[in-house]
Order: sequence, then C-alpha cells, then structure tokens
Amino acid sequence: SGLIGRSWAMVFAAGGFKVKLYDIAQQQLTSALENIRKQMKEMEKSGFLKGTLSAEQQLALISVCTDLKAAVEGATFIQECTPENLELKKKIFSQLDLIVGDNVILSSSTSCLLPSKLFTGLKHVKQCIVSHPVNPPYFVPLVEIVPHPETDPSTTERTYALMKKIGQSPVKLNREIEGFVLNRLQYAVISEAWRLVGEGVISPTDLDLVMSDGLGMRYAFIGPLETMHLNAEGVSNYCERYADGMRLVLNTFGPVPEFSGETVQKVNQALSEKIPVVPKVLDARRKWRDECLTGLAKLKTQMKSD
Repeated sequence: SGLIGRSWAMVFAAGGFKVKLYDIAQQQLTSALENIRKQMKEMEKSGFLKGTLSAEQQLALISVCTDLKAAVEGATFIQECTPENLELKKKIFSQLDLIVGDNVILSSSTSCLLPSKLFTGLKHVKQCIVSHPVNPPYFVPLVEIVPHPETDPSTTERTYALMKKIGQSPVKLNREIEGFVLNRLQYAVISEAWRLVGEGVISPTDLDLVMSDGLGMRYAFIGPLETMHLNAEGVSNYCERYADGMRLVLNTFGPVPEFSGETVQKVNQALSEKIPVVPKVLDARRKWRDECLTGLAKLKTQMKSD
C-alpha cells in the first residue's frame, strides 16, 4: 500500500473494479486510505477524477486487509507492489502460489526484475506476468506487459484487455529483456545527458530545458519512430537523408557513465538550487508535476476524441 499500490488501487477503482488493498501493517493501510480519499476528493473538485463514478463511489470499492489469504479470496487479478527487492517479491509470489486457483493472474509492478527471476519454479507460472507501470500510474497511463518464457498467451491477452478497460495504455513485449523498454530508452537519454553535463558541453538546467521545451514537446504525443517518419517523406527517406549523420554522432558517444564523482555534485547542486532537497519542497514539486501530467492527459484524451 505504498505510492505505487495506492495509485494502482485508484486506477482499478476508477475502472469500476472492487479492490482489496493488502499490507502487513494496519497503520500503513489506514494512512493509504486517508491519502487515497484526499487525492480523489481533490481531483473530483478540480475535474480531473478518472472514470465515470464519483469519488465516494470509487472509495466504496476499496477495502483493506492484513491477511493475505483473505485479501486474494475471489480475486481475478493480483498486482504486487512490494519494494524492488528480488527475495521479498519471490517470497510473496511463493506464498500466493500456494493459495490461488488456476484462473487468477499474478502480476508484478517490478521496474527491472526479469520475470524469469521472479516466477521460475512456481506451480502457477503460466498465470504470472509483469505489468510495469510508470510512476505515478494514475497520471501516466503506460503499462509494460512482460511475459515469463512459460507465461500462457491467454494471461498476456487478459492482462492487456484489463489494462485497456481501466484506461491505461498497455504495450506487449514479445520477450523479457533487462530494463524492459521504457527504462532502456530512459537510461539511454540519462546516459547521454550525464556525459554532456560531465564534459562541460551544457549546464544541468539547460540540459533539462532541451528535453522539456524541445524533444519532450513532441514526445508527449508521438514517439521517436513517428518523429522520423514526419521529419522526412517517411522513414525510408529519413534514413536515406540522415543515416550517415546519425552514425557519425552515435560513434562519438562515450562509455557508460559511472554516475559518481564531480558530475553528481554538479548536477545535484544545480537541481538543489532549483528544487531544494527538503520534503515539503519536493512534495510540492511532485504535486505540481502530477497536476501538469493530469492536464496533459486530459488534453491528449480531448485531442484523440477530436
């Protein structure tokens, strides 16, 4: 019932589903419910609440439980949201494996642990899958669906259909790969950003501006491949025009950064001046980010319907 678990609970309730939120500590659950209620009420007031039900109707769909067996009774889909710790996740799935039937889907929110490391050896491995959300799932709809080599195709299809039904944007990976897809793309950007700042080419503040007021503007609506397609007379034409230049630039990329030393200090100083590392300030900035994401999501929905 941490940040990701709360967000998932809100997403499923917005889709009209009954949700049992499980945690080992009752206090965690009490605070999670208070937080969910506060967020839903605020979003209802500002017109950003997802789904067709009112905040009270959605809240009525969420109940809490500290007993795992009782929590999963009658469930059709279980979304695990424990911390990113392999042993802890394996322990939870081993416990679930003993108490679930043959129809429930066992899904993990992991952002980097491979399904083969999480689910291998489980009796219900065919029902296991990774559904990796983007933080925070309520505001960013993408979900990466990553199967274990033994996952039954019907598990993938059912998970995909469920994510569509609750208003998320699922994508299917045909096989597992380190970092899945979102983090591989994200780390490629972070890696080059780090090198450019570290080599003194650009300041950390200006680097972020290149993304927020440059690439990010179009990436909010179209991906890199469609960008290529539109920036020339189709992808083939783009490659004819720019392949040599792209290879020339890509060959100058340095090794994977260590993410330590002077560059950490330089980036940390610049970001801390802009957003001091104080819980109150960080929370306010996160709230601002979520409001921006909500507005953007609303705009995208409106544009799609137009």
